[in-house]
Amino acid sequence: MKKPKRATAAKAKKGRKTSGSRTKTAPKRVAASRRAAAANDAGKDGSKAVIRSLRTKLAKALRRVAELEAAADTDFLLDIPNRRGFERELQRAIAYMKRYRASGALIVLDVDRLKPINDSFGHAAGDEVLKAIATTLTRQIRASDVVGRLGGDEFALLLWNLSETDAKAKAAIFEQAIDDLSFTFRGQHVTAGASAGISLLGVHSEAVRALEEADAAMYVRKAHRRHEPRIRLVSS
Repeated sequence: MKKPKRATAAKAKKGRKTSGSRTKTAPKRVAASRRAAAANDAGKDGSKAVIRSLRTKLAKALRRVAELEAAADTDFLLDIPNRRGFERELQRAIAYMKRYRASGALIVLDVDRLKPINDSFGHAAGDEVLKAIATTLTRQIRASDVVGRLGGDEFALLLWNLSETDAKAKAAIFEQAIDDLSFTFRGQHVTAGASAGISLLGVHSEAVRALEEADAAMYVRKAHRRHEPRIRLVSS
């Protein structure tokens, strides 16, 4: 009968050891779990920070791309669309006209006496004339219209909802406004001038063809103005 008692005591002792071992192991597992959770949270926070940083950099890059695209379409001297920018606006306008059966007019305008001004007073004087002309044209158009510089001494205007009669009248107004400009260089009063050609826009228009037609009409107009003084200089 004594042997069973010893066996029972041994089992009880073994059970106490196992229970104590389990008690000691449990806190370690909890701590490890907490460390893993903390590390996981830190990883998530780090990933979120990286994503925010990348989004910020992407937004800055997109803004920079937009700025460069705008600069590529803008004349650096006059701050109006250059040929590339104007042609893009013209193509968009014609696409709209075709879809909604709208109309308009394209006017190509050439400064008549810019070369003599450059030759007599330098390109800085010519730049001043161009700036004044750009300002004058911008003031003469509506917010929906577009004025651009095709290059050198040639400008173009995209005007919405004009009949042929209205377009011709508007071209005459532009010419007169530029003819009325007066400049003083080296003590001499100088006037420039302008010749305008028109191409009507509608559902059958094409951008390239419209520019060619307006340009050709402009040269016809310029030929008609050749009897006018090439450049007027009056000593002050």
